[in-house]
Amino acid sequence: MKFETQCLHAGYSPKNGEPRVQPIVQSTTYTYDSAESIGKLFDLQEAGFFYTRLANPTTNAAEEKLAALEGGVAALCTASGQAATFYALMNLVESGDHFISTTNIYGGTYNLFAHTFRKMGVEVTFVNQDDNLDELRKAIRPNTKAVFGETISNPTLRVLDIEKFAALAQAANAPLIIDNTFATPYFCRPFEYGANIVVHSTSKYLDGHAVALGGAIIDGGNFNWEQEKFRQFSQPDITYHGLVYTRTFGKAAYAVKARVQLMRDLGATPAPQNSFLLNLGMETLPLRMKQHYANAQAVAEWLERHPMVERVDYPGLASSKDYELKQKYTPNGLCGVLSFELKGDKQTAMKWLDSLQIISREVHVADIRSCALHPATSTHRQLSDEEMRAANITPGFIRLSIGIENPEDLLADLQNAFDQIK
Repeated sequence: MKFETQCLHAGYSPKNGEPRVQPIVQSTTYTYDSAESIGKLFDLQEAGFFYTRLANPTTNAAEEKLAALEGGVAALCTASGQAATFYALMNLVESGDHFISTTNIYGGTYNLFAHTFRKMGVEVTFVNQDDNLDELRKAIRPNTKAVFGETISNPTLRVLDIEKFAALAQAANAPLIIDNTFATPYFCRPFEYGANIVVHSTSKYLDGHAVALGGAIIDGGNFNWEQEKFRQFSQPDITYHGLVYTRTFGKAAYAVKARVQLMRDLGATPAPQNSFLLNLGMETLPLRMKQHYANAQAVAEWLERHPMVERVDYPGLASSKDYELKQKYTPNGLCGVLSFELKGDKQTAMKWLDSLQIISREVHVADIRSCALHPATSTHRQLSDEEMRAANITPGFIRLSIGIENPEDLLADLQNAFDQIK
């Protein structure tokens, strides 16, 4: 099936007389005819549902659709995008381990990596994604267990050279994890460029309507876990009577372990209602992404010509330093998110933000409705001045998430805000 068809049909195929739309299975538990049947489920000898913390039919349909859209072998939905990122790394590392990340990542992810993981005895090295491969290799340690980056970074809108970072991961003998939230699988499928694991905040474009928190991990099934460095996949798990994930689940070993260990023990499970809404949102993903891209491109070009704008960060502009990377990795379009630097100080930027009328002020992004944010006083305010500079967050920096409204209305709203700070 083509992508648009998968958005509608993957993950759920109703049988004769069953509902055309995947129902919401609003149940925490499921009944069986015998104790033996339940025992086989607990021992992972049979597939099925026994408690919604681990699996639910509504969530399962969304997971199968996500795996199909990204081209992976299996997926795991979580309660939030932050939980997905946390699980993706925790499935690989333990105290004493190390991983590599680009600096151009979401502020919440930066805090998770730089502070929370450090409290757990796991170290991260942040690297400049513009460095050449030889320079990047200097960050590799014997205990490096993963490399992380964002296809299109939030909020700096940098496009990652995925193939270069795949080469870095291969040099480290570690999987490459890509956050594909902004690009979505409609515009980029990182597995095709060498990534091994993909994560999403499904609260963004995949849901699209700002109604359901969620996250997802998709397993590419293309990394060799049969090695001493990742013995947690290839050695017996005593909590499942010596089961070996690679032997029992093959290419899906990573995804299964994340579900039956991390979700079992930590329980960041999505509600069935949220999985239903996610599935509903994914059905219109191609239509929405086309309009997000068209509107954002028009706004970016308009802002680039505006005398009160210092610079615009949007890889769709020919002036962007990442324009060539955009042509390579997302040739058919981009997200609806862009950022720009307003001339003036932090107070000027805050006044401009307060003057918007149609475009709302939200701690959110990638919504059908346009919204704006001042990262220095919101998502990145916990960062030090030095950390903000490293993340390219300046006092006049504004993040815009362009929705699917009529672009003329959006441009009029933007101009009104500029008029208020003249």
